[in-house]
Amino acid sequence: MGENLNAALHGLLESDPSAYVIGEDILDPYGGAFKITKGLSSRFPDRVLGTPISESGITGLAAGLALCGDAAVVEIMFGDFVALAFDQIVNFAAKSVTMYGSRVPIRMVVRCPTGGGRGYGPTHSQSLQKHFVGVPGLSVYEMSPLHDNRAVLDAMLASGGPCVFFEDKILYTRRMNDVGDLFRHDVVPGGGGGADVARVFLDDPEAADCVIIAPGGMVDRAVRAMRGLLLEQEVTCCLLVPSRLYPFDAEPLLPALRGARAVLVAEEGTAGGTWGSEVAHQIHRLMWKDLRRPVALVSSADSVIPTAAHLERAVLVQDSTIHDAVLEALRD
Repeated sequence: MGENLNAALHGLLESDPSAYVIGEDILDPYGGAFKITKGLSSRFPDRVLGTPISESGITGLAAGLALCGDAAVVEIMFGDFVALAFDQIVNFAAKSVTMYGSRVPIRMVVRCPTGGGRGYGPTHSQSLQKHFVGVPGLSVYEMSPLHDNRAVLDAMLASGGPCVFFEDKILYTRRMNDVGDLFRHDVVPGGGGGADVARVFLDDPEAADCVIIAPGGMVDRAVRAMRGLLLEQEVTCCLLVPSRLYPFDAEPLLPALRGARAVLVAEEGTAGGTWGSEVAHQIHRLMWKDLRRPVALVSSADSVIPTAAHLERAVLVQDSTIHDAVLEALRD
């Protein structure tokens, strides 16, 4: 997946002479903390800009370039540090789309390597997606092994508004489109804007016992849970993975949801004001008469994320967490 994202950035800079990539330590030979920008500065030295350590400054520069008609992709070294750029994203970039009397395109993507599972500790392992959900003019996406990064990057820039792109770090070394030997997958168009939804299923996605809705970073864990449920309990699940988390549209999901006995939303962030809550709200509103039980939510513990592997696993959502939550949701 890291190679796919790197190729997407190469393709963007090659096809769009107005595009810039900006960030700390992104120049060759280092090529970024996770090597996602490897080779970019050698090919496009004038448009790949290494910067001082200032997330607010980096993001402000990108927003200024976007306001002037260029396109800018910012790399935040670790997604935790995007909190330092919150003012530039929420109070400048997101508002600039609409506050000048007519719509102004702000083609800007803020990339945030996110999530735990790597032993990086409390300040380098958070999932902060929920803090950007519901901001007018701002879209939130998450990298997925079932969505091509070039298509998602093009959709974000074509939207004409600033976007935050969360990239779960565990995905960088994983293979694209790998759902194991038992399941199939496809993509359901989501009505534009990069809102396509990937589906992972056994035979019929509209005949599963339980529908799991999860962002891209949860795919591996969800698929492992689905495998265990199928082989051990003969429970079938359909996994739905949206590329765009917000704005979120539940309408394309309804065919799969209507036949399910239970619906579960899983995310790695902590509970409270989350993307998962927004998904559950929309499903309840659209399907209240059809639901057999309330939508179940799974999230990580209300805790900082430890560095030690065994403690980290105890805090973060695991495939066993999803497995048990599905059985609980199906229990009569």
